[in-house]
Amino acid sequence: MNTMAPPRPTELHECRVRLTAAATAAGEARRWVRAAIRARHAPVDADIAVLLTSDLVTNAIRHEAGDTVVLAVRCGHGRLRVEVHGTSRFRPGQADVPADVETWPGLVLVALLSDEWGFYRTPAGKAVYFALAYQPDLAGGRPGAG
Repeated sequence: MNTMAPPRPTELHECRVRLTAAATAAGEARRWVRAAIRARHAPVDADIAVLLTSDLVTNAIRHEAGDTVVLAVRCGHGRLRVEVHGTSRFRPGQADVPADVETWPGLVLVALLSDEWGFYRTPAGKAVYFALAYQPDLAGGRPGAG
């Protein structure tokens, strides 16, 4: 008996959005991520995805020297990946965490709730990202998809 595994999806869908570095950017980014999850039927927890997106965008804006940040959302190859590109060249970390950590969870949530996260340098500054692996058991009735 010849058994073949289903082919791994090779299609990668990406959207990139330029966001004004303002207080409204995190909300706009959350809407874009939720829309991408719906459009691609990505089996991830949308509530976690938008929470982590909000963290990345808020941190980018807090340290942004320019007027905009760029949100990149990729669905495919078994995962959702969200990147936030900005002009800051500082390594993401917790060196500048205020004493009242409750007001700034920073990348702690990203590290705890994502399957992967990190950053890389770009010609303009850096990009910080997280990825959530697809969870086939969430297909159809994904939490937070409504």
